[in-house]
Amino acid sequence: MAVAFTFPGQGSQAVGMGKDLADAFPEARRVFEEVDDALGEKLSKLIWEGPEEALTLTANAQPALMAVSLAGIRSLEARGFSLKDKVAYVAGHSLGEYSALAAAGFVSVADAARLLRIRGNAMQAAVPAGEGAMAAIIGLEQPDVEAACTEAATGSGKVCQIANDNGGGQLVISGARAAVELAAKLCTEKGAKRALMLQVSAPFHSALMAPAADVMREALAGVTKNAPVVPVVSNVTVVPTSDPDEIARRLVEQITGRVRWRETVEWFGANGVATLFEIGAGKVLSGLARRINRDIATSAVGTPADVEAALAALAQSTGDSTPPVGRVFS
Repeated sequence: MAVAFTFPGQGSQAVGMGKDLADAFPEARRVFEEVDDALGEKLSKLIWEGPEEALTLTANAQPALMAVSLAGIRSLEARGFSLKDKVAYVAGHSLGEYSALAAAGFVSVADAARLLRIRGNAMQAAVPAGEGAMAAIIGLEQPDVEAACTEAATGSGKVCQIANDNGGGQLVISGARAAVELAAKLCTEKGAKRALMLQVSAPFHSALMAPAADVMREALAGVTKNAPVVPVVSNVTVVPTSDPDEIARRLVEQITGRVRWRETVEWFGANGVATLFEIGAGKVLSGLARRINRDIATSAVGTPADVEAALAALAQSTGDSTPPVGRVFS
């Protein structure tokens, strides 16, 4: 049975993330140094020391989460792990798709950091502060949420759409504030358990992000792109691909398009994936996967102890008699 690696998105960040990996593995520490050099600043200091409000800013959180995920990959590789040999697919939630692609060699870590800084700034600048909004809708089926968005958009003449289908009864809607507030009210009337306005800085994954999509199209055109060593399952198509040009197109579409995470996990289950490893900060994707498909085993890899456990599990799942031997962390 196949293994897939997943990479978390914004919201999984926490001050101090990745520090124990950097302390245990020189290869992980070099990832943070590479990101610092690429951005021309000590993002690692912010990641490990805060303050939290600065780390949470979109332009910081996106490259920071990628750095922690790639530190996790390099920590595994320090012990002899090979993504190409052990993993069938990679996927990431929103910005996590960049982490997945950097792990698979589509772009360098430095380019991924620069792209995510550009992405964060462009998404923040696309809509004036206060004009956009997002809301989490809990306990309502997708067709009903879709209908509420359509009704709200029609009634207000403003953008409102599903931004994230996270699974487990959780959808996120995004768009113009007035339309999102109306859609949230309509969802409650349709029977949603909760309709919670989110404290976010912009209406991500909505048509209002079109200016940011234009910025990312130009930014992606300016970096060296390689075929990833394993296919990436796209957020917007839920189709695996290794074609660099197609991947770049999908990353542009992702800015305004829906993150189809529920369908991604379902696709894994339907295509022989028995185990998902979440690489990086937190355990959000692991929790979502368990609610979507309980037949898929999940494991988070964010600490040195997690690295050891993952290596042992990967060795067992691929039939190796012993885990890879390399540097032992202290």
